[in-house]
Amino acid sequence: MKSTIEELGPTRVRMAIEVPWGDLDHAFGEVYKELGKQVRVPGFRPGKVPNRVLDQRIGRPVVLEQVVQHAIPEVYSEVVRENSVRVLGQPDIEVTRLDDNDTLAFTAEVDVAPKVELPALDELAVTVDDVEVTDEEIDQQVSVMRERFSMLTGVDRPAQDGDFVSIDLEARVDDEVLEDGTTSGMSYEVGSGSLMDGLDDAVRGLSADGAATFGTELQQEPHAGRQAQVTVTVRSVKAKELPELDDEFASTASEFDTLAELRDDVRTRLQRVKTMQQGAQARDKLVEHLLQATEVPVPEGLVDREIEWRNRAMESELQQAGMDWDAFVQMSGVESREAYEADQRTQIEEAVRTQFVLDAIADAREITVDNDDLSAQIMAQAQRSRMSPEQYAQQLQQGGNIAEFVADVRRTKALAQLLEQTTITDASGNVVDLDALRPQTVRAAAPAEDDAEDDVAGDGTDDAPDAEVDTAVAVEAVEGATEDSGDVAKA
Repeated sequence: MKSTIEELGPTRVRMAIEVPWGDLDHAFGEVYKELGKQVRVPGFRPGKVPNRVLDQRIGRPVVLEQVVQHAIPEVYSEVVRENSVRVLGQPDIEVTRLDDNDTLAFTAEVDVAPKVELPALDELAVTVDDVEVTDEEIDQQVSVMRERFSMLTGVDRPAQDGDFVSIDLEARVDDEVLEDGTTSGMSYEVGSGSLMDGLDDAVRGLSADGAATFGTELQQEPHAGRQAQVTVTVRSVKAKELPELDDEFASTASEFDTLAELRDDVRTRLQRVKTMQQGAQARDKLVEHLLQATEVPVPEGLVDREIEWRNRAMESELQQAGMDWDAFVQMSGVESREAYEADQRTQIEEAVRTQFVLDAIADAREITVDNDDLSAQIMAQAQRSRMSPEQYAQQLQQGGNIAEFVADVRRTKALAQLLEQTTITDASGNVVDLDALRPQTVRAAAPAEDDAEDDVAGDGTDDAPDAEVDTAVAVEAVEGATEDSGDVAKA
């Protein structure tokens, strides 16, 4: 078999492939075997029809066409594998020569990952924001805690913003009462604006047993966009009473005896959150630096396919919500659908460039993905998705996303290693230590003294053994899939 690869651009190649007739024996065998099962010829048992008879019966050109369709994917994959071509998407195939008993020749044009010339990765440095916790931020967090311990008390006065009212609603369109627009005994916070336009203005100032009628535009199908007359009746008005901010509140709302201790703890927690944000900011700024310092051509076909996929997914979601693109554009506040898609294209192109750069770094450093890496990422993603690790791994398999999952783990590992070697300082010039920010690798089994930390359910039991089993099964499932798909860590 002969093959040549021509670069059509930084992200596209054309492969010209010639296959000697003898290399098509396997394809001919498979085609004749399948045709023999389908074609019935008097005098021959099914599957026992000679090849020459099949040629005469259905025509040699039909046989050759099926052989070509069978052989090209196998030959193409072999050429890609032998030449280590990192293809992106499906190729455009054109048969250029088909000489019976001589040669099959075809070309395959396909998008490929670009060759990335990395900048110097020594002495990298980024600057992040200072960690500063203000008294106003502490007050805000304490206020949230205070809201949780508030009580509702009935009041004999007109409703005002912040009150909770029990209301009955009746909506009419063209004097016809809507069944799905009628309810009773609904609790509603006045001034929240969370239900329908005009309701707050109508309720505000009403006392118990008071009623008002207002007009509003319905948002839900099947009456979306139509004007309705809604009558609201207030059944009760309750005011929210907040506890006093004192030591008694602190002991009730927390494990601390004094309000000062509670505020100190809130300050510590906010500082920890902002320190974690420093780590995320350092990561983002490092990626931004790499993209600015690296020329990374983007395959337009890859971006177009991603936009098309996202648009189809969006259209499906809009249909389920009873909306169209115009309604979405108006609700989301974007200028137009074109502007939305332009923003999507920019985001996708940046994501693609980031992937190519991190892949190049992982290649240069020969980074591989091991069981611990898979275990940690499967556990983290499963927890975010509120499912077991085994379920998450099965979901990856069913969606055909194993290869991309492993590739993402490899990119994450490459970025983490590079971040460890980057000098990070805050705006005041202080060096930021990432050791406190780095997430710990998920352990397969915990030492006995760490049992308390493994009680994630808060029920006094050790949850680590179940997690160990689930994660081990999940990793085994992912590994089994990757063995069938080749070197997916570098796909």
